Amino acid sequence: MHPGPDQETKASEQFGLDDRSLEQLKEKAVAAKGRAYCPYSHFRVGAALLSADGSIIVGANVENASYPVGTCAERCALATAVTGGHTSFKALAVATDITPSASPCGMCRQFIREFCSLEMPVFMYDRDGRVVVRTLEKLLPMSFGPEDLKGAALESGTESGTG
Repeated sequence: MHPGPDQETKASEQFGLDDRSLEQLKEKAVAAKGRAYCPYSHFRVGAALLSADGSIIVGANVENASYPVGTCAERCALATAVTGGHTSFKALAVATDITPSASPCGMCRQFIREFCSLEMPVFMYDRDGRVVVRTLEKLLPMSFGPEDLKGAALESGTESGTG
């Protein structure tokens, strides 16, 4: 299911993003796809992450002959962002060569959850530039995040040094 042509504009307004930022995010995700290293699956994915300060950090999938060792575009972008000092994010765009668009895999959804709010939009673009937009909460319902561990530490007394 693909949203109508104005869905992207509605989503940008809903999440407080200006049209220029959203267009740049899309362009950078599509461009990042071109840097994917995927000699085995030939499944290119590009990701672009909009930091709260307006920076856009990109990533592309990097495969390995030992399949589990590969890294998805979304995790590449987040790891680059976090190690570059970015810790607050406004949106994520993911671009693929297929129709309909692909959403982040389960491992990526959990990784995104570590650093991003459940309300953050994820813009998923297909090969023709059509987009599906979902919040992280819609992509990862009943999620487990950092605050869940903080609550467990408080209950066990380990956070105060008594455990």
